[in-house]
Amino acid sequence: MRRDIVHPGAGKLKYEIREIVAFARSLSRWNIPIRWENIGDPVKKGEPIAQWIKDIVREKAGEDLSYAYSETEGAREAREFLSAQVNNRPKPAGCPDPVKIETDDILFFNGLGDAVAKVFGFLRREARVLGPSPAYSTLSSAEAAHSGYEHLTYRLDPNRDWMPDMEDVELKVKYNDSVAGLLLINPDNPTGAVYPLEILQEFVRIARTYGLFIVCDETYANIVYGGAKTAALSQVIDGVPGLALRSLSKEVPWPGARCGWVEVYNRHSDKRFDTYVRSLLDAKRLEVCSTSLPQLCIPAIIGDPRYPDHLIHRAAMFEKRAEEAAAAFTGIKGISLKKPRGALYATAVFDPGILDALIPRSLPVSDPSLAEYIREQTANVAPDKRFVYWLLASAGICVVPLSGFASDLPGFRFTLLEYDDEKRRQIYRAMGHAVKQYLN
Repeated sequence: MRRDIVHPGAGKLKYEIREIVAFARSLSRWNIPIRWENIGDPVKKGEPIAQWIKDIVREKAGEDLSYAYSETEGAREAREFLSAQVNNRPKPAGCPDPVKIETDDILFFNGLGDAVAKVFGFLRREARVLGPSPAYSTLSSAEAAHSGYEHLTYRLDPNRDWMPDMEDVELKVKYNDSVAGLLLINPDNPTGAVYPLEILQEFVRIARTYGLFIVCDETYANIVYGGAKTAALSQVIDGVPGLALRSLSKEVPWPGARCGWVEVYNRHSDKRFDTYVRSLLDAKRLEVCSTSLPQLCIPAIIGDPRYPDHLIHRAAMFEKRAEEAAAAFTGIKGISLKKPRGALYATAVFDPGILDALIPRSLPVSDPSLAEYIREQTANVAPDKRFVYWLLASAGICVVPLSGFASDLPGFRFTLLEYDDEKRRQIYRAMGHAVKQYLN
């Protein structure tokens, strides 16, 4: 073509969580049954939807307006309900009063993937957002793509329960004036970490000190367990501009709804931030609106008196599974797994340098031609991805290499979602056994 039509950030769009599926599918010629531990879909992993939730959706689907356009910002009744929820969040001890928002500070999107694309896509290209490493791929890729450079990251420390290195955060902000915002994920994907109040307050302090805004992915805000304590961004942000990202996908769970929303805080505290938020709304107007039905269900589902018990039950369920996952790797030399305290995932990390040894590592497979195929496919990949490919070929378990999460730590992430108790435990045992074989 006479002009280069490729966006400078095109090569930064990586989503290993689904890219690994293509490789797994390539193993079909060897008839390997795959157990999918790569993606966070509770429904696909067998979790039944509560009948009362189905009844609400069925009733709303019977109303004509669920087939109509909603307002561009989102269905007003849903936004009124959600803004009231934000305004009713309690004040944590020792914090200023939580932020108050208006109905128009809620903006709906077709899933948080759509929201993330807009949030980063309409930032000035030179304005960077400093985010965690490991990082959820959608967020890190979107930030990298908007700038055309690698995602800027701060370190999550596996030896401190995956807490952010706040000194690292502040130094990178202080000495890089292109940083305009801070990104955090709480509870965290992929690590399952839950940030205590003091960590959230430090992010707010740094943002206030250096004139930044905050983006907080709160997809898993109501999936916290193991005695962890945290707060919503709205409860600690005080006067700092910020965005919280929330959705129905993991909490109801209803991932197929593709229904997410942004809560905007302190939009009028800075004229440039206000103009930026208006650009997100203008971008949504070009699409008319987001899908109506799930929005219309929100007040009835989340406002139902059965919903708090629904959340408590699910948190207890994931706490039990987190314990099972941690137990499966206990005592295995060369790898560690910090028990998750939130979200739907666990992350195992190999000891530094252990995969870099010159020993040609592999796992037993059913066919010599399969072994040769894996060797060919892993000739030039990250060491943890090499393990993931061998795990697929040997045990048929599909996990995600930690290198796919903008991380230089070797490891892998898997889910806590398999609903069948015996099958889930067998998967965890098989992963632990495979790690032992691979390292020995």
